Amino acid sequence: MSDPWVALEPGVDPAERVRVVRRAHERFTDAGTISRPVRSVVADSWQRSARARVSPECTGAAVELTDDDLGAYRSEHPLARVMPLFRELMGTFAADGEHLLAVCDAQGRLLWVEGHAVTRRRAGRMNFVPGARWAESAMGTNAPGTAVAVGRPVQVFATEHYTRRVQPWTCAAAPVHDPRTGRLIGAVDITGGDGLAHPHSLAFVQAVARAGEAQLALLAPPKVSDEKVELAALGRDEALLIMRGRKVRLSRRHSEIVVLLARHPEGLSGDELLWALYEDESVSQVTLRAEMARLRRVLGAELLRSRPYRLAVPVECDVEAVERRL
Repeated sequence: MSDPWVALEPGVDPAERVRVVRRAHERFTDAGTISRPVRSVVADSWQRSARARVSPECTGAAVELTDDDLGAYRSEHPLARVMPLFRELMGTFAADGEHLLAVCDAQGRLLWVEGHAVTRRRAGRMNFVPGARWAESAMGTNAPGTAVAVGRPVQVFATEHYTRRVQPWTCAAAPVHDPRTGRLIGAVDITGGDGLAHPHSLAFVQAVARAGEAQLALLAPPKVSDEKVELAALGRDEALLIMRGRKVRLSRRHSEIVVLLARHPEGLSGDELLWALYEDESVSQVTLRAEMARLRRVLGAELLRSRPYRLAVPVECDVEAVERRL
């Protein structure tokens, strides 16, 4: 049986597959129906993209992190510690093959995009650039976004991309996890032409991701505060935060915010936090900023950081403790 995570089986004509999948993509975007030979991983991703209201006609990703914000975020991100290894393993392959090496965080935001200069300029026209958000919920089916969505290596070939602007490209990506906690921290991706649909590219990027995890396991853990913060949220209307030897009872909204930030130590942008909190409500960023200002007065500016919103110290949350045991 063929591997459903590999884009093209041996002997398949790439040009014919492009045409067949393009027709299937048109049927899906017009009528919502999916037919063979669309792979199940791609069909599921198309459906998630449609539910997220991604437009197939989107021309480029939104850039969420720029300049100093991007630099500060990258320097603090755990994948910064293995970027030299990624460059050593993939840099020459990307440059010589006219491909790109890309690394994203767990939210699908590109942190590094490197490789062949001409290919990088072409990719820049659709904002495949550092700081841009390529999550599935923002740009539809694509290898780095889908890899972090499903938590496993995946190839996306040409017209399998949900957004038509991206369909000239082929990519393969694999998620990277924190070896100590198992938490998803991002993905490593190779993007370029149709030649990347070969099974070897998927195996290659998966091996690079595993090498990155092994390197993280060998490196000394980053220095963290000795302060212990605990969060008890299960079975409560209002969460209890234990910090600096005192207990703080949070309001319901503040409980939701702190649980979300505890589960996303890499941080959440204003838009991501707004969507997670008020998915079915019409609420502005002004309201969110006011709520975050109130929460900062409760927690202290040294604990609650911004751009992106994140907690400055690790938080032991009972939600995650139960998930680990399960």
